[in-house]
Order: sequence, then structure tokens, then C-alpha cells
Amino acid sequence: MKVCIAASAGGHLTEVLQVHEAWKNVDHFFVSDKRENAVELAKKEKVFFVACPRRNPLHLAQSFMQSFKLFVVQKPDVVISTGADTAISTCLIAKLFGKKVIFIESYARISSPSLSGKIMYPLADLFLVQWKQNLSFFPKAIFAGSVF
Repeated sequence: MKVCIAASAGGHLTEVLQVHEAWKNVDHFFVSDKRENAVELAKKEKVFFVACPRRNPLHLAQSFMQSFKLFVVQKPDVVISTGADTAISTCLIAKLFGKKVIFIESYARISSPSLSGKIMYPLADLFLVQWKQNLSFFPKAIFAGSVF
């Protein structure tokens, strides 16, 4: 079993790190963009940096190609993600390869769904929300409570 943890640097990466028990003692690696907390994480974990799309089509294509190459080389069995930008390419590629995707909707999204959540909801094998209110947007999701 090999796990890919895909999350944009900043809050999304901070959130996914809260569920580190999910990949404890399992071969794993991270995919993120090159910002402060991801750079710090790379000092003790295997972290691959890809372009952050920021809703720019050219950067999205670059991120997708970088993520595709990583996926082919690293061959993960499952992707765990909290979104956003950087992570979506990795999650989509995982689905193209028939791999499992676990998506955790952002803790910051209480009264409206995130764009990455909207994209990943129909594709994720397991979609978790941290607020019961999110079940109105994602009725088939599982309320898992806060990661914090």
C-alpha cells in the first residue's frame, strides 16, 4: 500500500496533517505547492512540489502534467486530500488510473461548498465533511467531525 497525500500548502496541508494516523506506518508521500509549511514538511517527509494553478489554465496544465508524471513514477494506491488547487490534478489523475480517492471537505467551509469539493464530490470514493451543515450540499458524504 502506498498513499499519496495531496493538499495545497497553507491551511489545506495543515488540515490533512491532522489525520496523519491514516498513513502512519505506510509508505507515503505528499504533493503540494512550494510555500512555507510544505517546504518545512519536506525537511522530514517526502514532498513533491507541483505548480499551483490559481485558476490559471496554463498553470493548471503545468500542474496536471507534473502530477501525472509523479503518479506514474510513484504509483500510489490511494490519494487522501483536503484540496484545493494543487491537489485536484492529483485526485483527477488517481481516478483516471482507477485508484481510490478520499476527499475531506475544508474545515473553513461551513455555509457554502468549496470549488474543489464540488469537483471531487462525484468522483471521490469516500467524501468526508467536517460540518453537519455540509450534508445539505453533499448528501452522500459522511459527517466525520472536525480534524482539529
